[in-house]
Amino acid sequence: MATPNEHAKISASSYERWIHCTAAPLYEVQFQTDNDGGTPYTAEGTLAHSVCELKARKQFFPDKMTTRKYNAALKKLKTDPFWNDEMLVTADFYVNFLRETANQFETMPLVYLEQRVEFTDYVPEGFGTCDCVMIGGDTIRITDYKHGKGVPVSSVNNGQMRLYALGALAQTAVLFGDKIKRVCTAIVQPRLSENVTEEWLTVEELKEWGKTVVMPKAFQAFYGFGTFSAGDWCRFCKGKAECRARAEYYAGFGQYEGMRVEGSDKSIGSANEATTLPLTLSDDDVGTLLMQAEGLMAWYSDLQEYARDAILAGRKIPGWRVVEGRKTRAFTDADKALDLMRNAGYDDAVLYEHKAKSLAELEKLTGKKAFAEIMGDVITWPQGKPTLVHENDKRPDYSSCGPEQFEGADNV
Repeated sequence: MATPNEHAKISASSYERWIHCTAAPLYEVQFQTDNDGGTPYTAEGTLAHSVCELKARKQFFPDKMTTRKYNAALKKLKTDPFWNDEMLVTADFYVNFLRETANQFETMPLVYLEQRVEFTDYVPEGFGTCDCVMIGGDTIRITDYKHGKGVPVSSVNNGQMRLYALGALAQTAVLFGDKIKRVCTAIVQPRLSENVTEEWLTVEELKEWGKTVVMPKAFQAFYGFGTFSAGDWCRFCKGKAECRARAEYYAGFGQYEGMRVEGSDKSIGSANEATTLPLTLSDDDVGTLLMQAEGLMAWYSDLQEYARDAILAGRKIPGWRVVEGRKTRAFTDADKALDLMRNAGYDDAVLYEHKAKSLAELEKLTGKKAFAEIMGDVITWPQGKPTLVHENDKRPDYSSCGPEQFEGADNV
């Protein structure tokens, strides 16, 4: 179903990375593993896309996606360990948007779901998969579903969506020729917002963007003539932690060349000291930069606090604003709220949670000495999580074999 596992070397989804850092695709090859793309977030997103596709096929192709087939497919999806009933709600939102979009055409448009498109005229071996493509009259509409709720994604100036549109244009050129004049891209991200972002372009504008912006960078990235450039786009780079260019960007190797870390005989190497300088950081570099970064993080926190207070006081900090943080709902009168639920027919059994107190709460109840006497046989100390500290920390080194694994073993 949705989201095939095949990936392009210069992919549409990684556009923001390789358009800025043209060296990234070749650099990242050394960090590829068999588990690439196998995070819980991607697994959850893939499942959510499959639900969206299933419901969309039921909406637009009811003759092929019968109720029986739909129910069987949905039942199978629900067995996935990442299943969440919320996916049904977000998929309905997505399909409702598609239905409203289709109704904006003068006649029923052609609808393609999970459509592979190729944009090799602009990106060598470039291809991707559109969640939905609609074609009618003089217009193509590309809609993409995003399941994430951490970072808002807009379709405006979105390189991934524009590449999909270029691919869709190429795909339909045989049927429609030059009849298509307008392109609209849209991103649906229902877990984050009910507002769907759209971008309208003429076909000429889109193709001009592809030729002048994309082609030069894509060819550099594909054939290995790219240069490193660090920034926000490094977030999903496989080699972001070891990248020397990113370290230079944030730590300023050139500025701190030869600078020694307090209490250490180590110093930062210069990026210009040799043309053979490796692209990745050495372990010595990492250790030195970690010590530098501790002060950097504290300094950045101080800057944030200063800027926030300055803006609240009416001053201007270029490039920054202060906004209201995330809101959480609260009852104005909790007792009244529970009474209203009771009046609506809900029993206290479902209105209240019954759970045991924590270990610390029970110890406070009995006192430490009595607690140890009563509970001593049922208390264990699980191994703590591995924690990075300075080398002069007095705690013993972490061992992947916790002490509980040696219970009952003979002394040696």
